Amino acid sequence: MKAFRLDELEAERAANEGAYLQFLRERNMSVGLYALDAGAQDPQQPHHQDEVYFVVSGRGWLTVGTETTEVARGSVVYVPADVPHKFHHISEDLRVMVVFSPPEG
Repeated sequence: MKAFRLDELEAERAANEGAYLQFLRERNMSVGLYALDAGAQDPQQPHHQDEVYFVVSGRGWLTVGTETTEVARGSVVYVPADVPHKFHHISEDLRVMVVFSPPEG
């Protein structure tokens, strides 16, 4: 078993001064914590993996392809591989758990 605490992951991500911290990588998936502060621009490009976003905290909007939805704590969104997507209009600091399958990179 591997177990993680969100507060520890957030501290590690912040210490590394990056928006994304991959904290688990296995044969068929990887998991990371993505952080975008209120008002930030999301720089990500489409990925070659399927993704699931689970919003841990914060509020904003997510556009996937031609569809847009508001996201907040508890939101879960599936993003198919190679589909353009961005978080935007972030009104509260977003912390999002991201599951990639197969593993990112």
